[in-house]
Amino acid sequence: MLPDTRLAEVPMPADRRDLLEILKFELRFLEDGGYGHSPHSPQRPSLVFEDSLICMNFNTQEERKPCGDCLLMQFVPFNRASEQIPYCHIPLDSTGQTLASLYEGGSQPQIEDALRHWLKRTIRRLERERETPTAKTA
Repeated sequence: MLPDTRLAEVPMPADRRDLLEILKFELRFLEDGGYGHSPHSPQRPSLVFEDSLICMNFNTQEERKPCGDCLLMQFVPFNRASEQIPYCHIPLDSTGQTLASLYEGGSQPQIEDALRHWLKRTIRRLERERETPTAKTA
């Protein structure tokens, strides 16, 4: 039986930030070397999204918000939506490569390259969607 790769159906997210803007920020963060080393644990490489300012729980002193409230959940396959760290299962390419699979066998440059390509493709798609006016039904 094939895994369920439908994307999670996300109700109105509690995260009210603009998805396109946070993805553009993430791309700038990546390209500026933001994932060199974690500010929380300098001895380990940074974790994508988790060690970025786009994470709703980045450096929080408050109670952690559930990952299910994050805008990135719309990219998570349905069958992975309840994982502890669901964003690690976002398919980054047509082969289904994910951060989880790259953490197991990829190098930091491979992880960053796959993320860069995914971010650029996703940003272009979102920009095209915003440029195309939707037909309004009466």
